[in-house]
Order: sequence, then C-alpha cells, then structure tokens
Amino acid sequence: MTWHGVLKKLYLGAVLFFLYAPILVLMVFSFNASRSRGNWEGFTLEWYRVLFRDPNIARALRTTLLVGIFSTVIATAIGTLAAVGIDKLSRRAKTFVMGISRIPVMMPDIVTGISLMILFMFVFRTIGFGGLGFGTLLLAHVMFNVPYVILSVAPKLRQLDANLYEAALDLGASPARAFVQVILPEIWPGVVTGAMLAFTLSIDDFMVSFFTRGEMQNLSVLVFSMARRGVQPQINALSTLMFLAILAMLFVIHKRDKRIAKRMQNFTN
Repeated sequence: MTWHGVLKKLYLGAVLFFLYAPILVLMVFSFNASRSRGNWEGFTLEWYRVLFRDPNIARALRTTLLVGIFSTVIATAIGTLAAVGIDKLSRRAKTFVMGISRIPVMMPDIVTGISLMILFMFVFRTIGFGGLGFGTLLLAHVMFNVPYVILSVAPKLRQLDANLYEAALDLGASPARAFVQVILPEIWPGVVTGAMLAFTLSIDDFMVSFFTRGEMQNLSVLVFSMARRGVQPQINALSTLMFLAILAMLFVIHKRDKRIAKRMQNFTN
C-alpha cells in the first residue's frame, strides 16, 4: 500500500474517531456502577432499571413517540402532495416556491420556535380559548417537517417520466388511481426518505418543542431539565438507547436502498 493510501485511511480513521469517541464514552459510562463521570467502578445495569422505572421519562417517551409518529404521517402526506403540485408549476414559479421551501430548513431553530409560539398565542387570544400543549407541539413538528419531505420527494419527481401520468389517464385510470398506482411507486424511495428524516428530526428536536410545548415534555426537553441539575447516570442510559434506535433506523434505510439498487440493476440487465 502506498503512503498516499495509508494517509487517506489514517485521516478517515481520525475523523471517525473524532465524531464517535464521545458517543462511545457515553455508552460505556451508561454501564458504570459509579455516579462519577470520570471513574469506572464496575459494570451495572442499575441506571437502565432506574430509567425504565421513572414515570417522568415514561410520559416524555410516550409524548415523543406520539408526536413523532403523527407528525411524520401528516408531514409526509402534506409534503408529498405539495411536491407533486410544485412539480406541475412553471419553471419560474417552481424555482420561487422551492426557494421559499428551503427557508425553514436554513432558519435557526430558535427563530422558528419563538415565531410559532407567538403565532399560537396570538391565535388563542383571538379566538378566546386554547393554549400551548400537545396540539401545538404536534402542529409545530408538522410545520418544520414538511419542507424536508418536499426536498426529499422533489428530486424523484424530476427523474420521473412526465408522460407516465398522462398515459395512465389515457388508458382509463382516474387521476387518484393514476397517482396511487403509477406516480407514487416511482417516487416512493423519496417519500420513505422524507418520512424517516421527519421522524428523526421530530425525535431529536429541542428548540421548537421547548417554545411550543406548554406543560408537555418530550425527551429532549426532559433531558435538558434533568441536565440543569447535573447530568444523571440515567441520562447516559437514555442517550445510549436513543442512539441505538437511530442507528437501527439508519440500518433499515441502508438495507432498503441496497435492495432497491439491486432490483434496478437486475431490471436493467
């Protein structure tokens, strides 16, 4: 092996070590028998038992999963239909709308969270009832997830043959049936990617949730409130489980992409 190849591997290894060493340390210390974050005093599963017995964590986990699942389903449906509609616009209008769709993605989360909180409070004061809670938390997650779904589905629509939909209509299919049986299967990888991204972002979000939650707590807000009193060992256990869940999700996506690529290769051959 040449020096050039050795240097490339060393550089790659250094980058991966820099990215994942903190996570590995956190995972190891989630099994530490000591509350200390600097001394190893033996292996234990006590902090995982404490984690699963904590009612506050159970409520926060339930809220996180409910908001994540519902917001993903709603945002995926809205984002997919929006991407299809945008694709039918003229070139100038499409460029303008896609540019607007990217603004929420690039906007700092604190700006999004505060602006949504102000909007919700203004609406509640105008109609005379309501307040921040599960509904506003869910709606906020839907709103910041829709642009990500649009940006995931749009490339698949650009790769789509524009005549497929018209051909399905000419063969007697209704517009809804043509979309479900012809268009949707072609853009399905983008839809799934957008849905997985939306779910991951919803699970991970803190800033928007903090300003729109009311009395509700999801996991990120709960971890923040726990960390202010000092990092507890059960936070290490919770972070480890969340990391493994995201890792499993990425593994599923990778296997799906490999199956799709293999199927396309067999089809072209």
